[in-house]
Parts: sequence; structure tokens; C-alpha cells
Amino acid sequence: MDDFLTRLKSLWPEDVRPTTIAKEIDMSFPGFKRVWDEGAIPKAESLVKIHERTGVDLTWLLTGKGAPFADSPAIEPAEDKQYIVEDTLGNSVDVSEFVFVPRYNIKASAGNGHYNQDHKSTLRMAFRRYWVDNYLRANPKDLSVIAVKGDSMTGVLEDGDTILVNHAKNRPGNGLYVVRINDELVVKRIQSMPGGKLLFTSANEAYAPFEIDLRDESNDVQVVGKVEWFGRQI
Repeated sequence: MDDFLTRLKSLWPEDVRPTTIAKEIDMSFPGFKRVWDEGAIPKAESLVKIHERTGVDLTWLLTGKGAPFADSPAIEPAEDKQYIVEDTLGNSVDVSEFVFVPRYNIKASAGNGHYNQDHKSTLRMAFRRYWVDNYLRANPKDLSVIAVKGDSMTGVLEDGDTILVNHAKNRPGNGLYVVRINDELVVKRIQSMPGGKLLFTSANEAYAPFEIDLRDESNDVQVVGKVEWFGRQI
């Protein structure tokens, strides 16, 4: 990534609209268009907003030196090392058999929408590498864990459930997805409809289905990722 613009674009999904980024960092679209089209460097206040929104290291963003993030999205031990710990029975456990996925203090609403500005990773959850590689067929760096809030998906997902989100699957499809609508995160079943529309359906019949036309630029919608797994405390 030899230039500022390439590094900036890497912080958002490939299909994100410039208007979306401009809104997220509180920058006027005409000003941001110079950044997007010409690689101009934003002013200091906009750089701070980019850091607050993505967590990116500004030295890396401006110069390409160092690492883009101080907190790696997933911890993977080096292949030539084995880290041995013990389970609760005293049996040895090879940590290299696991990947450690960040859990974020963000809640995807299964109701009327809940958005949390705190995007810091609060802890890690361990998943078996074999399961991630052979069943999910996912790159651990594309995974994160968040919580569910609300009752619109009750019977499928309950309030307080933990969900594993695959951010590589961020194009409109059919299934259970986390979607950002304006500044709200929701988890719903979505279905691609003819004419570029998405149908959002809840498991709870008290919540009516609704459609969003992706071709309408006034609709600020982003598919965050597909739900691959959930956990629940009984």
C-alpha cells in the first residue's frame, strides 16, 4: 500500500460508497471527493475522525510505516511455535489449535435498532482452528463476535446471545446477516429481491417485514457480515 488513498480505502469494504465514508467521518462530500478522487490528505480533524471510526494508526495511514492497528483482529500463533497451557483437569492444550477472535462491545439489535460507538475489542473468544478452516472455510481475520439485543428474532436468536460474524461475506445474499442501516446495527434474515431490493424479515411475527432499495442512494445501508454461529447462556 504505497499511497494514502490505497491505505484509506483498505479500511472500508470494497463496495462502500464515498458518501458513506464522508458521513461516518463528519466530512463534507465535496471535500471528501478530493480525497477519494485525487488522494488529497484530509485536515487533522478528519484524520482524527478516521482514527476514531476505524481504530487505524495514523502514522501508518499517513506514511505506511508500522502496523495499521495496534490491536490485531485475530491472534494466530506463529507456525513454528507451540504454546502449551493446561485445561481445568491439568491436561496440556496446544494453543496453536485455536484462533482467538475479538469480541466487540457492540450490540446488533434484533428489535428497533441499537448502535454503540465503542468499537474497542473487550476480550477474545477461542474457536478451534480446524472448525474455522474446514467448516466455516473462513479466514480468522474476517471474524468478530458481538452480542444480540432485542426480541425481533426470538426463536432463532434471543436477547443477549453472542454471534460470530464473518465480515468477508458482506455482499447482499440470502440468510442471517448483520446489517447497518444508517447508524443502527440490526440482525435479520435478508433475501435478495429482483430490482436491487433487499427484504428484511424477523422471526418474531410482531415485527413486519420491510424492503430497502439498494439502488436508492438516499438509503445508507451496508451489509456488515453473515452470522455463522451463536452462543447462549441458559
